[in-house]
Amino acid sequence: MSAGPPKGQPPLDGFDDLDADLSDLLGSAFRPVNWLTLTGEEAAEAWEDLDSWVDWLRHEYGLPAGIIPPCWHLHPELLWELSALQRAWLTNYDPQHNADGPLTWHRQYAEARDRLREWTTTAGCKLDRHRRTRQTSWPGEAPLPEIIDEVIANRTESFRAHVRDDIAQRSHVAGNSGD
Repeated sequence: MSAGPPKGQPPLDGFDDLDADLSDLLGSAFRPVNWLTLTGEEAAEAWEDLDSWVDWLRHEYGLPAGIIPPCWHLHPELLWELSALQRAWLTNYDPQHNADGPLTWHRQYAEARDRLREWTTTAGCKLDRHRRTRQTSWPGEAPLPEIIDEVIANRTESFRAHVRDDIAQRSHVAGNSGD
């Protein structure tokens, strides 16, 4: 490992521009979405992008509500899985990616589809009904409220209300981070 240029040689100049170019290039690369660290503005954009992609995915692949229910946005496990699947799709279908990228994505998709089906079945969600994600209270924890079916009267309104609440929560937390 070298500590600098060989003795007697001047340091190489021009690397600041190269560093900036690399940062610009890597900044546009598809990276995972960490929903825990997004600002309200970042979350608003990520929600809209993901919702559009999920809508495309369910139509393109003919997916039933037993795999992606209309209330997917209300289930953290589905959010994380679909977000990861979207990013894998963007990466594997990028023109700069290898030619076998789509095959890689379809293998990942098959595994993800099984997990999505399992989680949706466990929750008990249907085309027009939502049930919150099942959780188990551990010994010493307060019991969780009973799980009840909630009617999904309008999926778009449910999604928009959830995104508004999520953004408001992020803004509230960001506003209190200095306390």
